[in-house]
Amino acid sequence: MNVRPEEQLAGSNERRSKHKHRTYAHYINGRSVPPASGEYFTSYDPFNGEAWAEVARGTAVDVDIAVEAARKAFPAWRAMTPTARGRLLLRLADLIEEKAEFLAEIEVRDNGKLFAEMSAQTRYMAGWYRYFGGLADKIEGSVVASDKVGHFNFTRHEPLGVIAMITPWNSPLLLLAWKLPAALAAGNTAVIKPSEFTSASTIEFMSLFKEAGFPDGVVNALTGFGAEVGAPLVAHKSIAKIAFTGSDESGQRIYEQAARNLKPVSLELGGKSPNIVFEDSKLDSAVMGVVSGIFAATGQTCIAGSRLLVQRSIHDVFMDKLLAVAKGARIGDPMDLATNVGPVTTPPQFEKVRTYIEIARAEGARCVHGGGPVDVPGGTGNQFIAPTIFTGVDNSMRIAREEVFGPILSVIPFDDEEDALRIANDSEFGLAAGVWTSDMGRMLRMSEALEAGTVWVNTYRAVSFTSPFGGYKRSGLGRESGMESIREFLQTKSVWVATQMDVQNPFIIR
Repeated sequence: MNVRPEEQLAGSNERRSKHKHRTYAHYINGRSVPPASGEYFTSYDPFNGEAWAEVARGTAVDVDIAVEAARKAFPAWRAMTPTARGRLLLRLADLIEEKAEFLAEIEVRDNGKLFAEMSAQTRYMAGWYRYFGGLADKIEGSVVASDKVGHFNFTRHEPLGVIAMITPWNSPLLLLAWKLPAALAAGNTAVIKPSEFTSASTIEFMSLFKEAGFPDGVVNALTGFGAEVGAPLVAHKSIAKIAFTGSDESGQRIYEQAARNLKPVSLELGGKSPNIVFEDSKLDSAVMGVVSGIFAATGQTCIAGSRLLVQRSIHDVFMDKLLAVAKGARIGDPMDLATNVGPVTTPPQFEKVRTYIEIARAEGARCVHGGGPVDVPGGTGNQFIAPTIFTGVDNSMRIAREEVFGPILSVIPFDDEEDALRIANDSEFGLAAGVWTSDMGRMLRMSEALEAGTVWVNTYRAVSFTSPFGGYKRSGLGRESGMESIREFLQTKSVWVATQMDVQNPFIIR
């Protein structure tokens, strides 16, 4: 592994120094609103441990205020023509592109992910707002071919109301983009609750709605902790739906709470995705795909290809190639464009990753690379874990079954296609999977048989605003992105119109 020397970090330090000593309040009804309690909490830079921002600590009082603002804004927003809503989203997309680098710098300050990746995400996320801005006036009902004489039947698709959106700490703005523009295009209003670890970029982003001309109250954002803001938001009687991205445990709790009031939910949860390499694949390309799948973003992605299934006949050759690439990964300051692996975002997550490394060793897995914390010049936040590879892993081990959410790869050999499918599908998760092969028939067979919401063939981590995303099994409910995702924020109404006024018998269903 390579660590960037201190003298090469001048540019990244300059980028970081632009964002110091900030204070973030809630964004409610088009303005900055201090927390009702008057309390704030501190956000720390994962790279150097610096306290760089104070963030409003919300309570149920703030939730009531924000939800009421969204509820009052809903009728006028719903009544606005879909074309007018779309124009606002298109204007917002332009502003996102203008502010992309600034928003990326804020995210890196908060979550420690690579500036190279975050800036690519913030630029690309404009596509979601532009896509759904164009889709806003293309939501159409249909005329039903009815069997009832003297009746005309048609359907309407109508917004739900106020949507609660809860986002995680790994990619706050991108994952918000998978929810918010679709909901707004459909005519809903929103209250957003970002992770307490990464709230700053969401609050900074809110100012663009004002600049784009969105009516006050259509989009609101609250910061704070799950028990103090998230729970009362989910339980609030005026919330029509919850859209959540996070762990499967948290998703289950939200689902249970929503069920008490029969609220619909969409849940994008965890994964333990298999990345499957066959002997007929282009091995060098597959190696890069495996590295991308697990070590990019320090492994802190729901789609991480954390289980490498490699055909036994090429196991040793493939591992030599993989280790050569992994050893060359640069660990360092995420603001530095040359860095490949940054810090783990939060102290609790850092400890969780360390714990799983020890669990893997105790279970008998063999660590062939990495295996613990690493010191980085300037990285005084002490949250770096070396990219770690375990061989000799059995699919029954905890390291192969539980989501680690860190740069930890479990290598599992398989014999043939049937064996690969057996191992890959033997999981309670089903978010994503990768397949590396030159056989077209195998590509199609595997993509059909794998129990995953997304299957990548000879690529990995490809996402788009045009393509639906979501999970099987404990990886979630519903779909985000793509044309069908807007249905997640609509309800269908069937309208019957009598064309003949005579009623033969009012005591019989017509």
